[in-house]
Amino acid sequence: MNPIDTVWMLISTALVMLMVPGLALFYAGLVKDKNVITTIMHVFMKLCLISIIWILLGYSLSFGESKFGGLIGGLNFLWMKNVGLEVYPGTAIPHLLFATYQGMFAVITVAIITGSFAERTRLGPILIFGALWVLLVYAPIAHWIWGGGWLHQKFKTLDFAGGAVVHLSSAVAGLVAAIYIGKRNGLDYAKIEPPHNVTLTFIGAGLLWFGWFGFNAGSALAANDIAVIAFVNTNLAGAAGAVAWFTIELIWKKHVTLIGAISGAVAGLAAITPAAGFIAPTYAIPVGLIAGVICYCGVCCLKPKFKYDDSLDAFGIHGIAGLWGLIAAGIFASTDINPAGAQGLIAGDSTLLINQLVSSVIVILYSALVTLLILKLVDFFVTIRVSEIEEFEGLDASQHGEKGYNINLNLL
Repeated sequence: MNPIDTVWMLISTALVMLMVPGLALFYAGLVKDKNVITTIMHVFMKLCLISIIWILLGYSLSFGESKFGGLIGGLNFLWMKNVGLEVYPGTAIPHLLFATYQGMFAVITVAIITGSFAERTRLGPILIFGALWVLLVYAPIAHWIWGGGWLHQKFKTLDFAGGAVVHLSSAVAGLVAAIYIGKRNGLDYAKIEPPHNVTLTFIGAGLLWFGWFGFNAGSALAANDIAVIAFVNTNLAGAAGAVAWFTIELIWKKHVTLIGAISGAVAGLAAITPAAGFIAPTYAIPVGLIAGVICYCGVCCLKPKFKYDDSLDAFGIHGIAGLWGLIAAGIFASTDINPAGAQGLIAGDSTLLINQLVSSVIVILYSALVTLLILKLVDFFVTIRVSEIEEFEGLDASQHGEKGYNINLNLL
């Protein structure tokens, strides 16, 4: 065991956990003021629920001994059996710390989905959905790519910190859920209400960016040169994404918005995630710039054209950026940066790029199909969507009996 690596991974685990309240604030500022509490609750309770489910079963299904040809992990780590303070293979950190770090990834993945159907769902059914989803969608995909499963064996898929496992799988699930649940009542794409609290969203974005250093650099699983590369790439891509979105707004709309800059930063951060430890910092900037451009198109062009109600643009940002990041790894990866990676297109080999595309399609199809089945199952027993009256009243009042803001106007 290396104490320096262990300290770094303890910090990284805490940083990824911090992304969860960051995401809650990010989402809460974007919704109407009558849905602030429920939006935060959906994210926060997933932190609590998935943390427990991960320890009981999720970790074993993701990182246990491969079964059925690498389709799923076995039960050898069930309820943390055989998981203690011994060093996790291939690292110099305790096995228990590795498991906990990976659990935070599962939490944030399920939480991202919340943004696609915000302002129209009940908390209870969504928690049931989240519990089933992490076991039936997240765990298998994590095993396929990170746990030595069949995608890793067959295609050597490169996903440093979760472009496919986290962003693509959750965003596709969110899109399927948004379409299945239906649009918010009275939604008019020509008159979409602006976020009720941009400042709150900015604070959330700041926490996300800060936590992302643990998300990406921590995925090196050691305080080493790869962690440094991932750290630098993360910051550059986030900055480039914000600049790209800012520039498009300036050209297209003749004015810029803070929400736009924030969205571009998150797009850049999501895009660099799968490639962070495999590419040179030189390429992190174009990865972020392209992410800002294509995610802007996804949010401002694709969604209005097809008229799906991805409330907080989980698919438009995380899905599109995650897919681009996987492709970018196939283009820019180099074994000179990380010997554990592969040679990308720039290095003269197209094999990795093709494998990245095939793996992405498989993840998209699997996540979409199983998510739909889970939604139908949950909705059969417990109604997912609130009534029209409850939605009009606001979910804070109708579902929780609370208000996000209690301001005495007489004191102003």
